[in-house]
Amino acid sequence: MGHGVANPALLSTLKIHLPPHEFMELAHWRSDTPGTSHRNHLNNAGASLMPQPVIDAITGHLQREAEVGGYEAADERAADIDAGYGLLGKLIGADARNIAVTANATAGFVQALSSFDFAPGDTIVTSRCDYTSNQIQYLSLQARLGINVVHADDLPEGGVDPASVRRIVSQLGAHKCRLVAMTWIPTNSGLVQDVESVGAVCEELGVPYLIDGCQAVGQIPIDVERLRCDYLSATARKFLRGPRGIGFMFASDRALERGDHPLFVDMRGARWSAPDRYELDPTARRFEDWEFPHALVLGQSAAARYALDVGISTASARAWSLAARLRAGLESIPRVRVLDRGSVRSAIVTAAIDGMDARDVVRHLAERRINTVSSLREFGQFDFTEKGVDTAIRYSPHYYNTEAEVDAAIDATSYFVSR
Repeated sequence: MGHGVANPALLSTLKIHLPPHEFMELAHWRSDTPGTSHRNHLNNAGASLMPQPVIDAITGHLQREAEVGGYEAADERAADIDAGYGLLGKLIGADARNIAVTANATAGFVQALSSFDFAPGDTIVTSRCDYTSNQIQYLSLQARLGINVVHADDLPEGGVDPASVRRIVSQLGAHKCRLVAMTWIPTNSGLVQDVESVGAVCEELGVPYLIDGCQAVGQIPIDVERLRCDYLSATARKFLRGPRGIGFMFASDRALERGDHPLFVDMRGARWSAPDRYELDPTARRFEDWEFPHALVLGQSAAARYALDVGISTASARAWSLAARLRAGLESIPRVRVLDRGSVRSAIVTAAIDGMDARDVVRHLAERRINTVSSLREFGQFDFTEKGVDTAIRYSPHYYNTEAEVDAAIDATSYFVSR
């Protein structure tokens, strides 16, 4: 596995006990990742450290643009750019024709959202823990178009209750419930929502279904057929380990056949076929914009290839194991409260410390070259209000992290709390 070759010095620094095959895989992943030599990076839910093949894809194309020109460099790599759609599709069990490249996950989510001609009285059903930007967008549609936003109930253990979605949609009817939208893995609290069961409800009741898969892609295996979704949005920068500023979305055959397209479709997504007429691209590329940062497009493709080589199941099992170790360690520290909920918990670990602002803890960890991030009440109004916290620390390990790095973060947090 991996692009680089692990050296003995690197192997000796890991100081972990794994079966030989797993040990060598981990060593290769870390050899491929320059940032691991000087950072304990536990902010993969923000932006992962990129592996060397991704870095090379980006910098190599930028260099070529400088040498021959932006359009010309893209023309040279047209086949590779086109092949990227197949790689992204393979990540989520989709055909290349159902993939669109977007600026980020939120941009893809908005492109899908704008495909619906909402009218006053229409309803969007969502969850109480949907991503912050999505919640704001629902409220904006409510203020501007007069739609209703209904939040389904949570299960007692956390995460959306599919039975609540069923009750709400059944009472409204498919005519008034224009869309069900769910964030699969929210930005904090470790939740993995049961989006597959919600998809079964939507298919049965005939309601379009949009999934924010921003934190899911690269972290868990995905099959959009099982999800039964019309749309899924994703980003490169998080658990996929790609660059910032690029993402992608899935649009189902059902959505394409309905003629769905974004409100502001441009010349990439449609052809101006007559002075008073335009024709949509038959594929999901109708959701794309003309202008692309092609270096990042190629970087995202390289990240998809790398993730497929590692194996999503392999990445998921290791990341979740490290997160479980992290939760157990944090729970042993006085005054630290792990906030995670749900019957299934992801590689996102959220904790609050009594009497402390999480931002101070994050700064303390950063001084020790441990990367984490703070999460604020405004990022999860329902969730944080119920838990009675204003700030929390978000740790997010990935498969290339080590047990020693997790333990170092636990020790550094404990030291700061006990001072």
